[in-house]
Amino acid sequence: MRVDRTRIEGPVVSGFSGRGFRVDDGVYDGLILTPTRADGWSPPPLAELTVADFAPLLAMDTLPEFLILGTGTTLRRPPAALEAALPFGIEPMDSRAAARLWGVLRAELRGVAAALYPLD
Repeated sequence: MRVDRTRIEGPVVSGFSGRGFRVDDGVYDGLILTPTRADGWSPPPLAELTVADFAPLLAMDTLPEFLILGTGTTLRRPPAALEAALPFGIEPMDSRAAARLWGVLRAELRGVAAALYPLD
């Protein structure tokens, strides 16, 4: 996957490495992305995911339009209670698709966030 960084502001997933994602000079197994930063993320099993696991996103000055949730190598749904409790929508998909969608939406300067489970 190649992304034209000249059109995108903020962190970009430039490729995949083992279980993780290449962003700038780092490789992250799990990853939280906002328009301004990329941080490593060690998420719990998907069934145990709670609002607290998204504290960095909830602390943002401007909440994201929605969250792209990469659920690993396959699409899985997060708990319904989590979706109901967050102040923004969740769009789950496999993590590779989520990383690609992140690049597309950031090229459009959309105010989204992403949380990517490792590739198992």
